[in-house]
Amino acid sequence: METKEITIRINAEFAHVFETASEEQRHKMEVLLSLKLGEVMRQKKPLEEIMSEISCKAQERSLTPEMLDALLNE
Repeated sequence: METKEITIRINAEFAHVFETASEEQRHKMEVLLSLKLGEVMRQKKPLEEIMSEISCKAQERSLTPEMLDALLNE
């Protein structure tokens, strides 16, 4: 698969997590983000609706920013 580097704005805390992660962890995060963006682009729903669904699922699973950080640092 061909890849291309882009620049996006994200939460400063998440940016720090990415910047301080190992090369392997960064690659995993890039793949995950790419897959998620592809999923969003294939859906016919408005972006706001998709974002709301993601937020609700995270809350249902009691996912906190600290938990996400811990998952990314495994």
